[in-house]
Amino acid sequence: MELQQLRYAVAIAETGSFTRAAEACHVTQSALSHQVAALERELGARLFVRGPREVRETAAGDALMAQARVALAAVDRARDDVAAAEGVVRGTLRLGVIPTVVAIDVPTTVRAFRERFPEVRVEVTVGSSDEMVAQIGRGELDVALLGLHADVAPVGAAARELRRERLVTIVSRAHRLASRRRLRIAELAGSVFVDFPASSPGRVQTDMAFAAADVPRDVAFEAWHAEHVLGIVAADLAVAMVAPGVAVHSPDVVAIPTTGAPERVEHLAWHPSDPSPAARAFVEILGGPAADPLACSARRSARMDP
Repeated sequence: MELQQLRYAVAIAETGSFTRAAEACHVTQSALSHQVAALERELGARLFVRGPREVRETAAGDALMAQARVALAAVDRARDDVAAAEGVVRGTLRLGVIPTVVAIDVPTTVRAFRERFPEVRVEVTVGSSDEMVAQIGRGELDVALLGLHADVAPVGAAARELRRERLVTIVSRAHRLASRRRLRIAELAGSVFVDFPASSPGRVQTDMAFAAADVPRDVAFEAWHAEHVLGIVAADLAVAMVAPGVAVHSPDVVAIPTTGAPERVEHLAWHPSDPSPAARAFVEILGGPAADPLACSARRSARMDP
């Protein structure tokens, strides 16, 4: 069994096609097919079934894929570690960010990182904090920018606090409260809200703040992205609670400090024991060593922002 054969097999599983897999691996289809056939003969099992529209794995193919991916990842990591020992950072940095990140300018930071480490490929995905912490633990993400309730820290990840701020209420400039300098949560009773979906952890902290104030809340609009929240508020369809850094992106909304609003902390998180060379470099470029975690074992909580 050769590593290249495993790479070809994984490519077929991921693309669902011998043709697309060959293109992705930069080989001819006949060469790829020959190597996969040789792998099947060695294993004594058929790995793929050709369908009318796509190729799918057999049960044996499914069994192989999990271990093949682990083996290929280990080989790639070994190469990256050897290069790092020689002073060269390479490989892939898989960076996850919440949609409301304000602690850093992500495009500017990634550009600076790429200029300093041009041999690193950077992949950026957007997700919720709890999902990304789990992905770090599973080795699917290298680094993540998280938004957490002020009294919790990510479980299963090393982390450094980047920014701490209390959420503010945002309203349209035409709203009856737009001229106020400060609000209490009780004064928002009866308002229509836009917030993150009820299934998302980012919704929990605002729900808890209103529950603590014994103020019912009507969330008529749900949105995953900050720009959608800002647009709905700017149209005077609803009010919202967001981080102050999010509010500044729209001149059509007014941000009002609010007594009782929840406090949010943005963290940079990475694998607690085995960060990749690229992850270490990214953490260090943001101001400190990857071996200096803020917290690795705080209690689990669902109060995490998207």
